[in-house]
Amino acid sequence: MTNSLNRSRRDFLIVASGGGAVAALSAVGHSAAFGAIGRSDKPLRAAFSNGGLQSTWCAQGKAAAEYWGKLLNVEVSWFDGQLDAARQRAAIEAMASQKWDFVAIQANNVGSVTEPVQKMINAGIPVIAMDTLIAPEGEVTVYSHLGADNEAMGAAITEALITKLGGKGKMIMTQGPLDHTGAQDRTKGFESVVRSYPGIEVLDTQPGDWDVAKVARLWEAYLAKYPQIDAAFFHSDDMALAAYDVMKAHSRTSILIGGIDAMPPAIDAVFEGRMFATVRNPSCLIHQGAIIAGIAAATAVSKGGGGVPGRVITEGPVVTLERAAGMRWLQDQFLM
Repeated sequence: MTNSLNRSRRDFLIVASGGGAVAALSAVGHSAAFGAIGRSDKPLRAAFSNGGLQSTWCAQGKAAAEYWGKLLNVEVSWFDGQLDAARQRAAIEAMASQKWDFVAIQANNVGSVTEPVQKMINAGIPVIAMDTLIAPEGEVTVYSHLGADNEAMGAAITEALITKLGGKGKMIMTQGPLDHTGAQDRTKGFESVVRSYPGIEVLDTQPGDWDVAKVARLWEAYLAKYPQIDAAFFHSDDMALAAYDVMKAHSRTSILIGGIDAMPPAIDAVFEGRMFATVRNPSCLIHQGAIIAGIAAATAVSKGGGGVPGRVITEGPVVTLERAAGMRWLQDQFLM
């Protein structure tokens, strides 16, 4: 990995603090991609699967893929992961039984779809990984992996929360699934920051598994058990907002809430003061990028390498009140 891609947490925070700089860089990359690759001359067929359309992040990604696919002459077929590794495995096996110009997959669990993915690779179908690893490093050779630096995102939102607390307080982290590589890295980011603040006490770190009903149960128990909770970091905004509803019901809305994804409902929550901050995991950019990388892989452009790196880090900023309107607009255009 080049030095430009292997960014430190400090570099990530500097980029995040630049606000519009990230959006500008994204727009430049978008224009360059159109100039280099553009609309496919022939209709292409692509298969996509992400974690599960119950998730607002995944639903937005599907809409973005279909939008950019229509513009770029790619017919997109969807195989819903349903937030369940076994069900996604069945969907990917069905995908692997057909012929595609390229496929793009966000695996729910690392290693859970390795065999059908390898079957497609062996058949000459380019496979693009979105957000998470499909298999442990080195086990499968994907055309490209597009996704955010999850560790940096976890660190950035944790840093923002602790800074607001003045370096002291009691926190809870509600994780995603323990075998989800994005969640694993978000936890690493959280832990790397907390270690630097001896005044922070972590009360609990149980996984919510992207399941809003489970998160509600967890937070009912936390509010009963802990009279003081100063801040909470959630691995997704959906989980954060589910917990907020529980906090509101118990008149505990002074708890600072930070999340990941910066989806429109979370941006609204930042506007309204229900959430302190969220960091953008750019669903639109990742799914759009998968369309463009797939065109590069499936057309003559790819004979020269296609210009698509094996790892494309798609960064997004921390979204506080000052940046919320711009981030919402970029998402409405399926750009970020």
